[in-house]
Amino acid sequence: MDRQRIAVIGGGVAGLSAAWLLQRDYEVELFEKNDYVGGHTHTIEVPSEAGSVPVDTGFIVYNNENYPHLSALFDHLGVASRPSEMSFSASIDSGALEYAGTNLNTLFAQRRNLLAPVFHSMLRDVLRFNGQAKRMLAEGAVPALTLGEFLIRQGFGNAFRDYYLLPMAAAIWSCPTSTMLAFPLESFLRFFDNHGLMNLLERPQWRTVEGGSHAYVKAMLADFAGRVWTDRTVIRAIRGADGVTVVSRDRTGAMAQQHFDQVVFASHADETLAMLDGPAYWERELLGRFRYQENRAILHSDEQLMPRSRRVWASWNYLANRGTAGAIDGVSVTYWMNQLQGLNAPQQYFVSLNPLREPNDERVIADMLYHHPVFDTGAMRAQPLLRHIQGRNRCWFCGSYFGYGFHEDALRSSVEVAAALGVAAPWLVDRGAKTMPAAGRGMWRQLQAALTT
Repeated sequence: MDRQRIAVIGGGVAGLSAAWLLQRDYEVELFEKNDYVGGHTHTIEVPSEAGSVPVDTGFIVYNNENYPHLSALFDHLGVASRPSEMSFSASIDSGALEYAGTNLNTLFAQRRNLLAPVFHSMLRDVLRFNGQAKRMLAEGAVPALTLGEFLIRQGFGNAFRDYYLLPMAAAIWSCPTSTMLAFPLESFLRFFDNHGLMNLLERPQWRTVEGGSHAYVKAMLADFAGRVWTDRTVIRAIRGADGVTVVSRDRTGAMAQQHFDQVVFASHADETLAMLDGPAYWERELLGRFRYQENRAILHSDEQLMPRSRRVWASWNYLANRGTAGAIDGVSVTYWMNQLQGLNAPQQYFVSLNPLREPNDERVIADMLYHHPVFDTGAMRAQPLLRHIQGRNRCWFCGSYFGYGFHEDALRSSVEVAAALGVAAPWLVDRGAKTMPAAGRGMWRQLQAALTT
């Protein structure tokens, strides 16, 4: 019996892993609009006198506790990793206020903060927020509020909000502080708690891939027997009684049509919705709930985009300016790649997201655009309902928008799609693969109720 043909659209971690898993039982073709496979796994080989230096610009770190599928995948592929140092700093108004959380010396890098009431108020609020959040989670008593509403209701100070909590959150989710204020409180607290961000001690050990994160992409591609199309943008997916016709365009503008039995969409939710020809009501309703934030990422070697004081340099460095009213109106994050990746290089390398000022042109190595999902209340309500549109009309969906927007979320969603199609991830074989529940009677009424309550 001939094997079914499956198209996987999107070559990020979700699409690559879906294609790699499904090849066991299906004929698979992978479509990627960029000229490389990997999505946010984008390692730049930077020439240097000592040889090529692999610098990551998207996916950089993970930990075994919060990334179980990714850790298992790396173990299965034999991908080596090393411990990473995950310190955090904040620099406000070109260094007017600077601190890092590495130790007491960096926390009070500006000695005047030892006697600054505002700084001490921020530290007290950190302890109060962490303790209150842990109690609410343990008691199941998290109010149905946004993060911003909770901060106002509980009287947390502006210094805590603007110089600690929002900088850290904006650095993690690569989004403006205003977007973070609209984040559903319970989801925010659960993420912070699960990742040990509300602990002063006992935080997880973060790791980075040896030789750059593209090492795992290379390993998966070397073990993939299907066809890979790069520089090919899928324009439309037309569903019929006997399959799905995928219409695509290459970089020369040449169009192609290919017929498949099923399609896995591993693209962003908004891109997926645009590709579907005649999307069903609930595909529009659910996929349409997800918005994306465009972020400019620049790989460079300009130290002017780091905190002014070298003492507070950290792995993640939040830089912001205050407007005339005192509110934060410009934010950026600079990652110190030598420290994050343990790069053995004489040159210091940085990746800046949405920089407040342009780096020196002579020090720019690469300039890229990434898109990250925005997790507002509408998106979080839609998330648990996405399973109900899986497999309908021969279409499946996966991506980081199924979780918190990270690598583990994307990989987990592809593992679940593969399981629903009868293919278990090799690291789950001994435990048995989970399959998605089939849509049942009354499902649409349940969806409507869940989205409106």
